[in-house]
Amino acid sequence: QLQLVESGGGLVQAGGSLTLSCVVSEVTFSNYAMGWFRQAPGKEREFVAAISQNGRVTDYTDSAKGRFVVSRDNAKNAVYLQMNSVKPEDTAVYSCAAKYPSDFTVAYPWAGDYRYWGQGTQVTVSS
Repeated sequence: QLQLVESGGGLVQAGGSLTLSCVVSEVTFSNYAMGWFRQAPGKEREFVAAISQNGRVTDYTDSAKGRFVVSRDNAKNAVYLQMNSVKPEDTAVYSCAAKYPSDFTVAYPWAGDYRYWGQGTQVTVSS
């Protein structure tokens, strides 16, 4: 069973930066497209960012464009979400997700495409 473990969450002041990591227990990690999603209290889960198998194609929700950067290191079985200029509205539990099979050059923004999910890491942005 594929396992995804997120880390890097915490408390950060508005305007600050934070980098989330997600390590995947799968030797063929490079075959998976990856995504980041978040869920704030009382709200539905929403898409944040996605990255293709080869790391060359990315997609972001509008609120993350220009502030967040998704990347991956296939040698380390890891995907990252660098969060810059964070805002209080970024406060949520952030989860990574993995999709297989996937197109080599497609980043998937739809939660329903992902079969495997991590437990999430809490990000709290103070004003």
